Amino acid sequence: MAAEVKPSGGKKIWGLHPNIFFLGLTSLLTDISSEMIFTLIPLFLTNVLGATTAIVGLVGGLSDSTEAIFKIFSGRLSDKIHRPKLLTVCGYSLATITKPFMLLASSWGAVVAIRLGDRVGKGIRSAPRDALMADSLSPEERGRGFGLRQTMDTTGAVIGLIIAAIIIYTVEGGAVKLTMNSYRWMILGSIIPAALAVLVLAVFVQERQKVKAAAGQAAGQAAAAKPQKFDIRFKIFLAITGIFMLGNSSDFFVILRAQNLNVPLVQVVLMLVLFNVTYALSALPMGILSDKLGRKRIIILGWSIYALIYLGFALATQVWQSWLLFAGYGRRFSPC
Repeated sequence: MAAEVKPSGGKKIWGLHPNIFFLGLTSLLTDISSEMIFTLIPLFLTNVLGATTAIVGLVGGLSDSTEAIFKIFSGRLSDKIHRPKLLTVCGYSLATITKPFMLLASSWGAVVAIRLGDRVGKGIRSAPRDALMADSLSPEERGRGFGLRQTMDTTGAVIGLIIAAIIIYTVEGGAVKLTMNSYRWMILGSIIPAALAVLVLAVFVQERQKVKAAAGQAAGQAAAAKPQKFDIRFKIFLAITGIFMLGNSSDFFVILRAQNLNVPLVQVVLMLVLFNVTYALSALPMGILSDKLGRKRIIILGWSIYALIYLGFALATQVWQSWLLFAGYGRRFSPC
């Protein structure tokens, strides 16, 4: 067996390798940008473009499946070329380039094309980004490291949604429906943090060099090496995850459900802020707890809460119930 890779020493940020902080900062800036425009796509489609809920479901389904497919190919390519940072930069850059085109979207078909471009970018960057993180963390740090990145990511979502709420309240007051005027301002505001995210990633994140065993030992292992197969436990986990995803619903419908209860638009956005706040507050503690109790127990807990919350959304009849459900929805944590 080759010697286990452990990150080398050096100046740390918050007790972890600097890569973790700067990848987290990249996620934070990206989520500020994305949450300002893409989270409200179901309202843009229905309120501005007059699309049906079936179209909203189509956009959400295509987005999620496109992202998943590109994650597979990107992960394999990252392992093959050993350039995870290059692929990560390409993915974030593609997502950044697509956002301004929402200013020109006048049909649901255009929204699909733009949203798919954004999801292709996310699919390309996700696996290589996680590889960069794993290379920068020792095994006993991984729950904390991934939890920190998720916390920063979700903090960006909170900031982006607060900015969106301010824009909506300034332009539309207490209106229930979204208009193109307020959405246009959100798109324009999203461009700056998206560009800054790519800059932080390109300048401050460094690829880690794997620690190798002694030269003679490494040479002998290379000669006898055979392609490794996935562990049976990993295959079982993939199968279970696939079953879960079959029953999973796009977050688009949760947003439409809130509007269906005649919740004012500003409150819908603030509910999303609450959702992300509880998510951010849960991510790091649950990541640390998963280091101690095991990933499986925490994932099962998160999925169980997820199922109960969706049942609640189906039965909700009052605005206050939506607030409670969005708060609980943010605790559907899935530690890495």
